Amino acid sequence: MKIVSWNVNGLRACGKAGFLDWLCGCGADVVCLQEVRARPDQLPVLIAAPPGWHAAFAPAGRPGYSGVAILARRPWDGLDIGLGDPQFDGEGRAIGARFGALTVWSAYFPNGNGKDRDLSRIPFKLAFYEALLRRAALDERAVVAGDWNTAPAAIDLARPRENVATSGFRPEERAAVDQWLAAGWTDTFRALHPDRAGAYSWWSQRDGVRAKNIGWRIDLALCSAGARPYLRDAAIDALVTGSDHCPIEVSFDPAITA
Repeated sequence: MKIVSWNVNGLRACGKAGFLDWLCGCGADVVCLQEVRARPDQLPVLIAAPPGWHAAFAPAGRPGYSGVAILARRPWDGLDIGLGDPQFDGEGRAIGARFGALTVWSAYFPNGNGKDRDLSRIPFKLAFYEALLRRAALDERAVVAGDWNTAPAAIDLARPRENVATSGFRPEERAAVDQWLAAGWTDTFRALHPDRAGAYSWWSQRDGVRAKNIGWRIDLALCSAGARPYLRDAAIDALVTGSDHCPIEVSFDPAITA
């Protein structure tokens, strides 16, 4: 059971950069997308409804902003579009699909910066962390994959000392991730690769930054305590381009859905 997550930074643009070729070759059973930035009717048909895939979208109310989606090889047994809270659902932040005993969430956690990079969105960001944790905890076996917009620890970004006051690595944001871990959730990549440094999923679009690997690991897949025994592998596909993020993947024993 392979789950792949990718912040595509605009699915229309990513589509022009080879998204369908990547999708066909990624080997995933479930694909979680974030920052789709489009309603399904604004996308080419082959991207909105790729052959061989079931697709569901949770777009933002604001055009060209945010939005998440789930693509799956098999039909889901249930679908939750949003969390039932207008302040988050209006921004297209979460969508969950149930496959037997497993629920998979695609989530786009807010950035803490306001329009002027003034950290004004941090309270909203932290409230989303708490709201999604409450909802995801209702399922014994669950995976929450997406752009968490926070690097959990110093090993997860190239320049931690320079970014302690930057949204994405502030103490209160890392504490929000720690709250999930304290509740029994597992950061799948870090659990299997505890000492791997230089493993990042996002890079600034400034010239040369990605080539120098000056990045952040802010795209995460956390699994619940009930899903943890089925965890088999986790990886970051840093060579995949088409966005300022790269895909991450996590694999479970197929019995996780039984």
